[in-house]
Amino acid sequence: QVQLVESGGGLVQAGDSLRLSCAASGRTLSSYAMGWFRQATGKEREFVAAIRWSGGRTYSTDSVMGRFTISRDNAKNTVYLQMNSLKPEDTAVYYCTAHKSIVTIPSLVDYWGKGTLVTVSS
Repeated sequence: QVQLVESGGGLVQAGDSLRLSCAASGRTLSSYAMGWFRQATGKEREFVAAIRWSGGRTYSTDSVMGRFTISRDNAKNTVYLQMNSLKPEDTAVYYCTAHKSIVTIPSLVDYWGKGTLVTVSS
């Protein structure tokens, strides 16, 4: 089992930055890739970014490339999502995820956090 707890969401203005954190616990974390998905009101859950636990290779969706950065601190079992130049369309609940490999489809995620709300005002 893997437990994921997100933090760092909040209300910001367009152009601001925000950093989300995800504290992970459980056995064999080194065998999991970690990621972030988001879901805006009335929309489907979508992939944002992912990172391999070992090696550090990252992946992100086109709409956040150049603005969002995923990283991890293995010693702290924590994954981060640094979000810069936020836009109103980034408003969503952000979920931390864990999976055996890099996935971009919600149905393939093995573990979900409960989510943290990010609201970007214009």
